[in-house]
Amino acid sequence: MAEIITFGNFKGGTGKTTNATLTGLALARAGKKTLLADFDPQANATDIYFKTAINAGETEKSFNETLLKAIENKDLKRAILNLGDNIDFLPSSADFSLLPRMMEKQFPDSYLERVTYISKLLKPLDEQYDFILIDLPPTISLISDAALFASDWVLIVLQTQEHSLQGAESFLKYIQEQVINEYQAPRLQLLGILPVLLKNGAPVDQSTLQIANEEFGTDNMFGTLIRSMERIKRYSINGVTNHDQYDRKIVSLYDDVASEIIERVKDNG
Repeated sequence: MAEIITFGNFKGGTGKTTNATLTGLALARAGKKTLLADFDPQANATDIYFKTAINAGETEKSFNETLLKAIENKDLKRAILNLGDNIDFLPSSADFSLLPRMMEKQFPDSYLERVTYISKLLKPLDEQYDFILIDLPPTISLISDAALFASDWVLIVLQTQEHSLQGAESFLKYIQEQVINEYQAPRLQLLGILPVLLKNGAPVDQSTLQIANEEFGTDNMFGTLIRSMERIKRYSINGVTNHDQYDRKIVSLYDDVASEIIERVKDNG
């Protein structure tokens, strides 16, 4: 059975997408069959993986079928693309923003049926993967509700600044009050909070980390810190590369993230 992990925060610009894509690659390196599902109509994760394929020497990838069309056809497998050993992805595109409208037409009388529908479509992928990672837009919508309902875990990406901290707090509150209490999500738990340093060694970063540890509990904070690196920022624009010592440093960092995810799932499952 695949472990489904949603990456989220209600604050945009926290590095959520970059961390989801790099974590997917790291889990694949760890021998875990992994699927990254891009549930953001802005399709930034898709763009990173398309460019990553080109950086690896592949010809430019194209859609088999858009994610929205695959949902309409009730078969997500039709949209899956392969990126490399152990790593596939479900690419998104602008038309995915129409999902709420499509679900409203299909289930006009029940929002809960709209929320639970994606979970049913993910079921056939359960035995195909060890991990399914979902990248979300930083907004409350049917898209985020459906992804969270379908998930076993939520991983919150916390950039070390006040707005990101507030976004993480709001996100957790929404998950508990709406997704778990109201929609009765059957499995959803907090996997942990992954800290992303805005500026290495800055007092604001250290202060935010201290507040986060007090607010969420030390056990809920990942031990691995994602330090600010220009190369990571470049990946979000040009795709992931594996050419030099700077790339290898990032590979090692996200291998630690993957190891911690595997351990947390094992300990809390």
